[in-house]
Amino acid sequence: MLVESEHLKQPPATEPSDRERIVRAVLDEVRPNLKRDGGDCELIEIDGNKVMVKLTGACLEGIQARLIERLGEFVRLIPVAGAAKPRH
Repeated sequence: MLVESEHLKQPPATEPSDRERIVRAVLDEVRPNLKRDGGDCELIEIDGNKVMVKLTGACLEGIQARLIERLGEFVRLIPVAGAAKPRH
């Protein structure tokens, strides 16, 4: 019989990590400014220090700078073409 140790359990895949919550919060903060300029931003995927987003009519540098500030580490914001759905 296989017994799973308490310290080896992973959080459910449906719960976003603290990192993902921060990224989503930053995108939500900048979204009103993007929309005023006719743009928007959608999180596609987070892979290590790469934050992949689908942008329409927006400036990457401002979003990337805010993410770096809030996460306290360098991340590279990568625009993604197409209508891909986020992976969870």
